[in-house]
This record gives sequence, C-alpha cells and structure tokens, in this order.
Amino acid sequence: MNPTQDILTQADLLCARKGVRLTPTRRRVLEMIAQSQGGAKAYDLLDSLTAENASARPPTIYRAIDFLMSHGLIHRIESLNAYVSCICPEHHQAYQLLICRQCGEVIELHEESLDTQLNQAAAAQGFRVEKKTIEVHGWCQACQASGSSEAP
Repeated sequence: MNPTQDILTQADLLCARKGVRLTPTRRRVLEMIAQSQGGAKAYDLLDSLTAENASARPPTIYRAIDFLMSHGLIHRIESLNAYVSCICPEHHQAYQLLICRQCGEVIELHEESLDTQLNQAAAAQGFRVEKKTIEVHGWCQACQASGSSEAP
C-alpha cells in the first residue's frame, strides 16, 4: 500500500468504528490533503474538487474539513492556513508538527511527555487548556543534507 491508501484505509476503519459516514466528498478531500506536499489550502482543494465536480462550492470543502478535523483525520497548520492528514488519529489531541521551510515537508510527532508538561504548566497557572497547536519551523534532514543556502 502507499501512504495515501494507508490514510484512507485508516479513515474508513475509524469512521466505521465511530458509526459516522465518510462520504465520497469527505473521502476525496482527505485524499487530496494526504497527497499534498506541505499542506493543502482550502481554496486549492476547492479548485481541484470543482474541476472534478462543477457543483462544489466553498461550504462543501469547509464542511468536509470540519468533519475530518473533528474526527482527528487531519490537522490545521495554523501558521500556513493549510491542512495535513493525520498519521495517527488516536493521538489527534496531543501532537506537534515539524515544518520544513525549504521543501514544505510536515512531520507529525507525538511527544506525550511534552504534552503532559505543557498541561501541567498551564494547570499550575490556573489555566484550562482548550486547544494546543505546536508548530516548529526549520529544515528537514534532506534539505540540510542538500546544502541549501537557506539551511543553517
């Protein structure tokens, strides 16, 4: 199997287990996000979907994105206003994203100790955490090895 097919299979299983429907449109949007390098923007998804289905409109994309996010199948990259597929929907609340400035690769981490420390630090301040977004920008191993002029 390829990575995109793995993500789609995982999504099918998760939706079946939760008793929710992964409609053809939701599945196609997830597939497009999974195939995108460095995240997919909503209007780029809309352009692609409209090319396949002329009746697609912005609410179509945003409803699909909302569904996929609410079930942990995708993440929003806040700093880029883009979406990436989630490699581990079971951990969709405790994740960190490493984003390469050169090639756009996004690596998903699940450092639970970091998540725990952040929760404890917030609680010590009397703060109730609603949502966490940890994005780390830098250069991936491949871009560093390529000797890119932008990499440190």
